[in-house]
Amino acid sequence: MGDVINLNQYRKQRGRDEKAKQAKISRARTGRSGAEKTAQRQEAEKAAGDVDRKKLAPGTKSGPRTKPDSDQEPPEDSTPSAR
Repeated sequence: MGDVINLNQYRKQRGRDEKAKQAKISRARTGRSGAEKTAQRQEAEKAAGDVDRKKLAPGTKSGPRTKPDSDQEPPEDSTPSAR
């Protein structure tokens, strides 16, 4: 003789299995776990903090020096040139 099956339990289990399958597909589509999201968020916060710490204080005059434009004439020397 066959096993007795409770159809309500079978139907509910089938629904749970379908939801688990759909969840697995969704996780694969998004591609990141909670731990990966947390790690990426922490890396972004650290990078933002590093940038903030490296900023100069307001009022400081520091930066890259620029070369004079080649279109401008060089300043005249006060010494006579040897020709």
